[in-house]
Amino acid sequence: MDKKFHQLAPDMTICRIVNGMWQIAGGHGDINRQLAIQDMLRYHEQGFTTWDLADIYGPAENFIGEFRRHLLKLKGKDELDKVKALTKWVPRPSTITRSMTNTSIESSIRRMDVNHLDLLQLHWWDYNNPYYMDALKYLSELKDLGRIKHLGLTNFDTEHLQIILDSGVQIASNQVQYSIVDRRPEVQMIPLCSKHNINLLTYGTICGGLLSERYLGKAEPSGRELDTLSLQKYKKMIDVWGGWDLFQRLLLVLDKIAKKHSVSIPSVATNYILSNPTVAGVIIGVRLGIVNHINDNVNVFNFDLDDTDRDSIDDICKKSNNLFESIGDCGDEYR
Repeated sequence: MDKKFHQLAPDMTICRIVNGMWQIAGGHGDINRQLAIQDMLRYHEQGFTTWDLADIYGPAENFIGEFRRHLLKLKGKDELDKVKALTKWVPRPSTITRSMTNTSIESSIRRMDVNHLDLLQLHWWDYNNPYYMDALKYLSELKDLGRIKHLGLTNFDTEHLQIILDSGVQIASNQVQYSIVDRRPEVQMIPLCSKHNINLLTYGTICGGLLSERYLGKAEPSGRELDTLSLQKYKKMIDVWGGWDLFQRLLLVLDKIAKKHSVSIPSVATNYILSNPTVAGVIIGVRLGIVNHINDNVNVFNFDLDDTDRDSIDDICKKSNNLFESIGDCGDEYR
């Protein structure tokens, strides 16, 4: 198989760089609907045919529905069949009923203009509320009925993923934060997923854009200069990881590697994470109609990091703080 793609399940192939639509929800600039659909077509034409979204990402599911109709009219069913849209259900922690589950999933199917959901990823805010198991039971019923093709999770930690697996629920993937800076999944999550053949879909891999030439050799930015929610979020992560001075040393190493391979720092950072066999895909946020990362994304697959590259990156990371000890397991920052 082309290394740009990964078989998430026997009947489902995804692009290994997934277009992330969290930015549609706000805090990343105003989105012009017409320009957004045009940009979605540009990504698709370059082979980036997989999208990550959620019922809470503003109009993201509606964008997918509109894009699908536009693509069908423009290029036909064969091109439409290449589109994979991986959505999430993010209910408020409360009593979960079969009716509530069915209504939410049918709403996503309708908005996205699909016959079924390729992958439904459950996110749950509060482990003290046990109804996520009821949610998974009802989602499994919908999977049996063909309304959902595969079940995944978002930001579940290793302990609760194990509980779910012990209950017999089949899980195809878990979406977690994973980057050169945030390597918490390597501690417990990756060993468990590898044992049970569960794929990881990772986000935060370029730290909202901080892992780029834009910040190389620059003074530590003020909160006012961090003008998107992503930048604000991942700057806090860097502060805990080791601070701006150590981050600059990492950027210098990544820049040297990038120049060696004639690519960009984000391409190096993404390639590094994708080289882990448990990682099915890396989610790169798209600011549709504002800026695109198509060229960087294409270049990710045009080179391979060697042992010298990896060792130089790892040497810097050994000087950082242990995020697993200071923050906790995958997703603990949300709870």
